[in-house]
Order: sequence, then structure tokens, then C-alpha cells
Amino acid sequence: MLTIDPKEIKSSVLHGYLLGAVAPRPIAFASTMDKEGNPNLSPFSFFNVFSSNPPIAVFSPARSGRTGLTKHTFDNIKETMEVVINVVNYSMVNQMSLASTEYPKGVNEFVKSGFTPIPSEKVKPFRVKESPAQLECKVKQIIELGNEGGAGNLIICEVVLMHINENVLDENKQIDPNKIDLVARLGANWYSRTNGNSLFEVAKPLLTLGIGVDQIPAEIRNSKILTGNNLGQLGNIEKLPSKEEIESYKNSADFKESAAKFGKDKHLIAKSLLDNNKPEDAWKVLLSEQ
Repeated sequence: MLTIDPKEIKSSVLHGYLLGAVAPRPIAFASTMDKEGNPNLSPFSFFNVFSSNPPIAVFSPARSGRTGLTKHTFDNIKETMEVVINVVNYSMVNQMSLASTEYPKGVNEFVKSGFTPIPSEKVKPFRVKESPAQLECKVKQIIELGNEGGAGNLIICEVVLMHINENVLDENKQIDPNKIDLVARLGANWYSRTNGNSLFEVAKPLLTLGIGVDQIPAEIRNSKILTGNNLGQLGNIEKLPSKEEIESYKNSADFKESAAKFGKDKHLIAKSLLDNNKPEDAWKVLLSEQ
């Protein structure tokens, strides 16, 4: 295993390792305005939300690793204490990247990148029309982490108004991950796209108390077929199936079809069920007697 001491490596090299390891990261496409009213637009991937009551977002326009200078976004925020955070989806990712160019102060990135500025309602900076979700924010606090290149500047914002394009909502007025089609940053030039086969669900144990992996019999826990993810699924069950439930499942068409496909290997049958998010049925197979 490669072990890295941050104090014994160049900050530029450490920066690359951090971006590669802590990923994917959402993108804050930050729209700001200086005190003269000149707009600025720039993306930052040191970003996330950290509270919903109050609604708080934090992003970090770090000092340039090459020059040590602060970003125009940071300078504008110090002057006005306002920002709009626009989320980035796949349809706008290349324009967003263009906006990250280090243009001289005063250059309007809306114009350079071809995005459409639209007025905000509670803050002065413009929103990006093409963004599927826009967060109007008042800056509550700025924390400067250092004076050298690569040092972050934490911008702690309260979301005072949020706009969501109705085209990305499902029938329950919730954001559909396939429709919003967000992108995220990794290391170097790499991005990821949260769409299609990259999306999957994991049941949250909010109202349940799973038995835990430690309660899985050793013969199952030490399986050479079942993975750590599979064991996590099995351990998230609140209680094991009854003998009656096991016998009933053994007589079902689903079990007979799986047995015909995988033979007598209960672990192969169980893995197939777990891969199809059926942990209860997987337990019935694993606890059954052939």
C-alpha cells in the first residue's frame, strides 16, 4: 500500500492524489458579481451541502496552485457576500469546463461559455438558465485556510431560494436522477455521469435494525461466492425467515427455475437473488435443506 505523508510531498502532487481518491465530487457552478456589478462564473468541485435546517452549502474556491492568487469568485464574494450555486448536468459539461478558464478580471464567463444569465430573486448574481437546479445563497461565513497556493477558502452559504427545472422531476415532484443527469469531478481530466447503469439503490436502514454480518452463520459468511456487498444485504435483514416461509419458497416456481439454472449450489442461487435485490429470498435459499 502506498502511504503518503502530506508534509513530505509537493502540494501539487498531493492535490492530484486527493482529487483521485475523494471522488466523485459534485460541482458548484458559482455565479458571483463584484461591487461594480460585473458578473463572474466559475466551477468548483470542493463542494457539498451540509445542513437542511438551515439549508447550508459549502464550497471552496482555493488559491491557485501555480500563482497562489485568490480566484475572482472568492474576491467577489468578499465584496458582496452573495452567490448563486448552479448544478451541472451532462448537457452543459463542456461549456462549464470552458468557463473554468482563467480569464482576466472583468471578462464575462457567461458570454465566453455561451450560458444564458437570468435574474435571481433574492440575490444580485445571475442564475444559469441551462442549469437544472439553481441555489440562491447568502454567504454566512468565510474561512480562509492559508495564504499559499492550493489553500482553500471555505464559503459557507445559506440557501435562501432554490429553483428546479420541472423537466427533471418525477410524478411525485421529486428529482429523478436519470432526468437530471448530473456530472461530477474525479481526478485529472476525468468526470463521471450519474445516469443509466451507473445508478443503483441501496436500502437505508432507517426504520429497521439489521441482524448484522456477525450474526450470519460462518459457512455463509466465509463463502467464496458471496461478496462483501452480498453479506451487507444479508445482514440488513431484521429477522430470518421461518421454516414455513423457507419450505413455501422451495416449492415456488422461482426457486425451481433458479435450481434448474444453478444446480444444487445454494450460494450461487442466493447470489443471483441478492444481485436482483431479493435478500429475503436469498436467506430462504441459504437456510433451506437440499
